[in-house]
Amino acid sequence: MTADDFQRLVRTRRVARQFLPTPVNRALLDALLMDAQHSPSNCNTQPWVVHVVSGATRDVLSKALRAADARGDLTPDFEFDMQSYTGVHAQRAQSSGRARYEAINVARDDRPGRLAAMQHNLSFFDAPHVALLFMPRIHDYVRSASDVGMYAQTFLLSLHARGLAGIPQTLLGLYAQTIREVLGIEEEMKLMFGISFGYADPQSPANFVAVGRAPLCESVTQHV
Repeated sequence: MTADDFQRLVRTRRVARQFLPTPVNRALLDALLMDAQHSPSNCNTQPWVVHVVSGATRDVLSKALRAADARGDLTPDFEFDMQSYTGVHAQRAQSSGRARYEAINVARDDRPGRLAAMQHNLSFFDAPHVALLFMPRIHDYVRSASDVGMYAQTFLLSLHARGLAGIPQTLLGLYAQTIREVLGIEEEMKLMFGISFGYADPQSPANFVAVGRAPLCESVTQHV
């Protein structure tokens, strides 16, 4: 791979919010996971514990998530509050959300439409697979969480390189206990988020949302 190839790969990756039902074959799935397994981690601890859910189990899990949502049964392992984003971070989130809803023709005051769009997360945007990223408790979780983030990035880039797509879903982490119960995962494993993945639907306007990136001067200071 040349530098130009890598630049194109990184800069053209997009999340997908609507997938085809076509499953990823086992050989390709194993190759994707092996790519991610080569992610860097602190002291090579490789703390990620990944559960890939497909087929009938995926459908059972989606049904359980919808039921938990209807009950208001939120069991996050880690705090998440959109209101904690302020200033430029809030502006970026709002801009991204606005572009996403405009792409699927859901107006700002269309509360049922927005609720339906949110709940689409719980069916994994119709993706045939979802990878759920867990980790054990190691001190305050911070370094392990960064390792899981690097694993996720490698996995997302591998998907894109192989003609597939994925979407990280923080919202799935709000139902950690439901997911553990359905999949029989021990309590010690803490859920960060999930990545739904498969073949993006080329006809869906939800998959053509450009949200842009901040200029380097807003994020990087160079000391010389």
